[in-house]
Amino acid sequence: MSETKKADGRPSVAPPVTSGVDRFFKISERGSTVGREIRGGFATFFTMAYILVLNPIILGSAKDKFGHQLDAVQLTTATALVAAVMTIIMGVGGNLPLALAAGLGLNAVVAFQIAPLMSWDDAMGLIVLEGLLICVLVVTGLREAVMHAIPQPLKQAISVGIGLFIAFIGFVDAGFVSRIPDVAGTTVPVQLGGTGTLTGWPVLVFCLGVLLTIGLLARKVKGAILISIVTMTVLAIVINSIADIKSWGLTTPSWPDKIVGTPDFGLIGHFSLFGAFGQTSVITVVLLVFTLILSDFFDTMGTVVGISAEAGLLDEKGDVPHLGRVLLIDGAAAVAGGAASSSSATSYIESAAGVGEGARTGFSNLITGGMFALALFLTPLLTIVPLQAAAPALVAVGFLMMTQVKSIDWDKYEIAIPAFLTIAVMPFTYSITNGIGAGFLAYVVIKTVLGRAKEVHWLLWGASALFVVYFAIDPIEQILGVK
Repeated sequence: MSETKKADGRPSVAPPVTSGVDRFFKISERGSTVGREIRGGFATFFTMAYILVLNPIILGSAKDKFGHQLDAVQLTTATALVAAVMTIIMGVGGNLPLALAAGLGLNAVVAFQIAPLMSWDDAMGLIVLEGLLICVLVVTGLREAVMHAIPQPLKQAISVGIGLFIAFIGFVDAGFVSRIPDVAGTTVPVQLGGTGTLTGWPVLVFCLGVLLTIGLLARKVKGAILISIVTMTVLAIVINSIADIKSWGLTTPSWPDKIVGTPDFGLIGHFSLFGAFGQTSVITVVLLVFTLILSDFFDTMGTVVGISAEAGLLDEKGDVPHLGRVLLIDGAAAVAGGAASSSSATSYIESAAGVGEGARTGFSNLITGGMFALALFLTPLLTIVPLQAAAPALVAVGFLMMTQVKSIDWDKYEIAIPAFLTIAVMPFTYSITNGIGAGFLAYVVIKTVLGRAKEVHWLLWGASALFVVYFAIDPIEQILGVK
């Protein structure tokens, strides 16, 4: 009997032919294709490429204790290098469509809170120290255990909250929504456009991009998000060449004078691991490191859970595959960011754009990481995508992640209220960490009030206690005489 026959004589179905790459990344097993992974990789890069411009602006605009500033070209090189290396490592080692780069918020803390107290080398040393401590938490199993201790409905709420958060980021980045200056004397914090109405060509590009993206998604067009980004970038370049536009924001959509730029690796390795302890008090250093760890810890947790849930990769218990490796790589990224002087690198929620494009494996990271590697030499070319062309992807992905709200039992207040606070606080405070903290605290309090405190995992009690310190950090610093 031939190998292609079953015992009863009927021909068997031959197994699908898969390549080594397919088997390694489990592309077919996860219901994806190489084409989807490639499109997803490009979509993720274009939605987070702004960090190549924004990180040098934030870090480069600040001065350390001695009045020194970091070089913008060197910062761009360091930002692209860390993003390229760590994104590829996450793809190969963690096999998740999860890109990494310098963390927004964390870089602002480094620039405006830490650097004024010490030298840049000392400040970046604190980032390396923070990353090493996070790696210790991973190796000991504590970080992974905390994630496993979170109830499934709260994990779903985290995903939904992130969806609203990144949609809000898209609206703000594009100028569709803006903050009302305090001098206006109004209690309304944000408004439509810059003056209460939509004005200017850049906002029009964003609006058309949103309409194009949702139209393509509704039609289930393959590559909808990437098609929208490319199309609106071309339109933006055309509009910019014929219209008088004051500003597009961080990135102007115009063909650069030169395509190739020379990377400058001058900042790599410039850090002092324990130098901060000689520049300021031990209490101050401890509080700074604590703030960095807590923010990085829970931002990453929310991002990993949210991206994995949207990609349909969570197991029956709601856990992330290969979580230990994923968290260790993320911790190593913080170390790499500090060692390269580009600030702490962390997992990016904009990876959801790639997931929305169909990415389900780490193979998409090879594309995203490869683009960041090209950016070392092609920064002038790859940074012509304006935020108004990339932001519609965030709005569309926000919708996709919002659909998970239906899985939460809103009739059970013990979970519905914490879920609501998690979802609401994230966009309203512009922070994933704040939303997770609000949800944890509400969950613990309600369970206690109902006389069911024993149902709360001890790790959630510990995490909630840390969040009490996190939210009360200002009065604590005053009590300790830090301020």
